[in-house]
Amino acid sequence: MNECCSIAADIPERQRRILQIVLWVNLGMFLFLGMFLAEFVAGLSLYAVARGAVWQTRAALLKGTIMAVFGIAVLLEVTLKIIRSVIPTAEVMGGVGLVALAANIVCLTLLWRRRTDDINMRSAWLCARNDVTANSAVVLAAGGVALTGSAWPDIVVGLAIAALFGASAVEIIRKARRELHAVAAG
Repeated sequence: MNECCSIAADIPERQRRILQIVLWVNLGMFLFLGMFLAEFVAGLSLYAVARGAVWQTRAALLKGTIMAVFGIAVLLEVTLKIIRSVIPTAEVMGGVGLVALAANIVCLTLLWRRRTDDINMRSAWLCARNDVTANSAVVLAAGGVALTGSAWPDIVVGLAIAALFGASAVEIIRKARRELHAVAAG
């Protein structure tokens, strides 16, 4: 019995260590690529670990909201690309996508084992999974733009990324609201 309890008590410490590494990786991405959102999400997850279930659930709710806003922002960006008929630079797109993909694979791998611990870790893992998926798609879209000389591969990928982040946002927001209601009820 004591062994089981000591393992359970060690989970927040394990989460904290993983989230600290993820935070450092995202800090590097922020400094190199200006990707603030991943840094913010990792920091929020780390902050919530030591604050208990209610804070973790609130943090997950905020991360779900951020995912939704990001999805909407991507939709707006796609709309502007269509209106302006802008063809992105495939080399820049591919290069940035590859660097971000490598960093996000590290984060996803670190978060994998803890993804079912609680809503906070689940939402952090979903953010990393979405980033890996989005970065992979951006690299593919860069290849498509280079081959076709058209913005359409980028536009299609943008729509898919918006849908992915929207679906993840709905999942996390629903789960977080259920958990907050359960805590409030008793």
